[in-house]
Amino acid sequence: MELSQYEKFAAGSKNVSFMQSECWSKVKQGWESEQVILTDDNGKELAAAQLLFKKFSFLHTSFAYAPRGPVCDVHDKETLAKLTEKMKEVAAKHHAFLIRVDPMVLQDDKEAIDNLNSVGFRQNLKKTEDDTIQSLKNYVLPLEGKTEEEIFQNFHPKWRYNVRTAIRKGVECVVDNSKVDDFFTLMQETGTRDHFHIRPKEYFELLLSAFGENARLYMCYSPDHQPLSGALSIRFGDRVNYVYGASTQNQRNLMPNYLMQWSMIQWAIQSGCRIYDFMGVPHYEDESHSNYGVYRFKKGFNGHPVTYAGEFDMVRSRVKCRLMKIIYKICGYHSL
Repeated sequence: MELSQYEKFAAGSKNVSFMQSECWSKVKQGWESEQVILTDDNGKELAAAQLLFKKFSFLHTSFAYAPRGPVCDVHDKETLAKLTEKMKEVAAKHHAFLIRVDPMVLQDDKEAIDNLNSVGFRQNLKKTEDDTIQSLKNYVLPLEGKTEEEIFQNFHPKWRYNVRTAIRKGVECVVDNSKVDDFFTLMQETGTRDHFHIRPKEYFELLLSAFGENARLYMCYSPDHQPLSGALSIRFGDRVNYVYGASTQNQRNLMPNYLMQWSMIQWAIQSGCRIYDFMGVPHYEDESHSNYGVYRFKKGFNGHPVTYAGEFDMVRSRVKCRLMKIIYKICGYHSL
């Protein structure tokens, strides 16, 4: 199978994540990747999946993961079953002890969950939203069938005012993928302020390079040319995703973050996307949680939160799976 065939099918599918793009495999250094595609008797593509493999040579095994995959209508049980068999064949070739998927299936989608369980996956109900690899809760803004003006007018009045304030006060929002140094400086400040680990600058450079014209670095500058905020967004399939963001505490009265989000939403609208995905809003129901401010900001754009069903695992070797869980616990790695 040619990668171009896989990529074309994945990008043309509904409700697909950029993490199922072959471009994402270029970003995930330290992982191997393989793409599988299911076709009918006439060669028409029906479903696909990108599997990433983390190798553990000392046990002659690997962990197989389809981030936000597979690319499949999981309500179609027959197609899902056939695709799963192809995924198992590829996993066997890599001696995987476990296959994990976490499709964008909603928490209350009983049919999809039952289908995944019926083909051999098991929903991991023990995982909390702090334990899963991808966020269990995202905030999304539907765009389909709406004009820019209709979407803008649907923002909270204060958010519309803040966008206009940024423009009136001379904030310039530019798309410039070469401004990684400015973005990384803001990211360092944000990480220190909000107490989270940040990735190295080279990671952001690689991400922008891997996705090419489908990745954009948005930067907001003050009238005196000081970087105020920045965001890295990715367009894939039917959505634009707000992947990383950073800002300074300086000149917050200029409201750069509001203009920056509106600029990315405009890109999504102009690209004909169905969804603008603000990505994670962990613990959004808890007003006392430290992350609640993130949800409050995103909420003003008048989308809605979604809660996904989470991770589904297919254990292929119980002995190796138990050993790896012990090793992960001892080493303090992300839980399996």
